[in-house]
Amino acid sequence: VQLQASGGGVVQAGGSLRLSCSPSGSTFSRYFMGWFRQAPGKEREFVAGINWNSRHAYYGDSVKGRFTISRDTAKNTVYLQMNSLKPEDTAVYYCAGDRNIIVSSYRDFRQYTDWGQGTQVTVSS
Repeated sequence: VQLQASGGGVVQAGGSLRLSCSPSGSTFSRYFMGWFRQAPGKEREFVAGINWNSRHAYYGDSVKGRFTISRDTAKNTVYLQMNSLKPEDTAVYYCAGDRNIIVSSYRDFRQYTDWGQGTQVTVSS
């Protein structure tokens, strides 16, 4: 599935952004979906994940309490609501999906087969 991420931009510290991710020409209704980010010189980091029926959501330690992942099946879209943004949240954000993610491996970006192109988020201090 080809994924398309959008919603990035430049925001001041303390502000909010909402990222969106949709498949192109397909559906990911049975996919586990995740958001990852990568800052220059750093490894790709797990941000958030949600299972196919939205019963379970998972977050990286650095974003807990500030970010919320959700999915709208009718709109075939996954969202990442980012509040209380900090300069250290600056990165390229990627959405990813896979049908066969198991709970023990959702933080590992290598387990995901489908990726979006990335959207830049810049938080100024």
